[in-house]
Amino acid sequence: MADTATTASATAASAANAATDAPPFQLGKPRFQQTSFYGRFRHFLDIIDPRTLFVTERRLREAVQLLEDYKHGTLRPGVTNEQLWSAQKIKQAILHPDTNEKIFMPFRMSGYIPFGTPIVVGLLLPNQTLASTVFWQWLNQSHNACVNYANRNATKPSPASKFIQGYLGAVISAVSIAVGLNVLVQKANKFTPATRLLVQRFVPFPAVASANICNVVLMRYGELEEGIDVLDADGNLVGSSKIAARHALLETALTRVVLPMPILVLPPIVMSMLEKTALLQARPRLLLPVQSLVCLAAFGLALPLAISLFPQMSEIETSQLEPEIARATSSRTVVYNKGL
Repeated sequence: MADTATTASATAASAANAATDAPPFQLGKPRFQQTSFYGRFRHFLDIIDPRTLFVTERRLREAVQLLEDYKHGTLRPGVTNEQLWSAQKIKQAILHPDTNEKIFMPFRMSGYIPFGTPIVVGLLLPNQTLASTVFWQWLNQSHNACVNYANRNATKPSPASKFIQGYLGAVISAVSIAVGLNVLVQKANKFTPATRLLVQRFVPFPAVASANICNVVLMRYGELEEGIDVLDADGNLVGSSKIAARHALLETALTRVVLPMPILVLPPIVMSMLEKTALLQARPRLLLPVQSLVCLAAFGLALPLAISLFPQMSEIETSQLEPEIARATSSRTVVYNKGL
């Protein structure tokens, strides 16, 4: 009788899974293939999905319990792959993978766009004063630093001094470049007032891009000194490589340069055209709401595109690494965690 019930439950679960397009569930693995840009893009769309910000405490507990049941082989009959993927998405969006503690909502990757968009709007406000330029650059780098810290690799203890170094370096570089460029633009006598205003709108990009690089290098400098773990195809630890750390740092830095490009370059171009329309000229109060929507759209497009440039787990040939790494494995390639 029990066997019959078990068989019926298994048949129902198989039928439920057959009715969906979800791939077979793999605990701790991405739902979409990471070898193609499109697969990575779909994966990171899940990671930054702002709907997970509204998940209740009860729904989070249910998701965690469902994954625990799967892990220990006690999953109730009828649970579909789609339900398991959804549970994993919720857990990964809210809980830190190393500490299993809840990440503060504004610093989750799913909160990066909703909480970051007002800052982008502030960065792109026209006719910035010295005080407002300093304030928005400081606020932007403070938000970035908190997101970086909240989503850090917590498997190895990292001194607070490194976080403070990265934070101060990013703030100082962002403010210095933004203020310096604004002063140069103001002193450029060849520019007409309209041209000067347009050029000023592009000042945040080089300031933010350079600060992002500074932040990455200072926050992760320890990886260059100690190396990062590289794994073989079976997930076994091969060793620690400084060369892989340089590759990871370079890929992350490129991502951080590409990320603000659409966010801080497209809105000024779009707004310079929209401001000439009869609607906005007749209703100047709509300028800020329209700019906010343009920034939100640019942010929503730029974030998944930028972080999808490279796989989270990047691959490198052992021949390019240290001789001791190449000798320690028979695999032709190894993988390493690039970081976000």
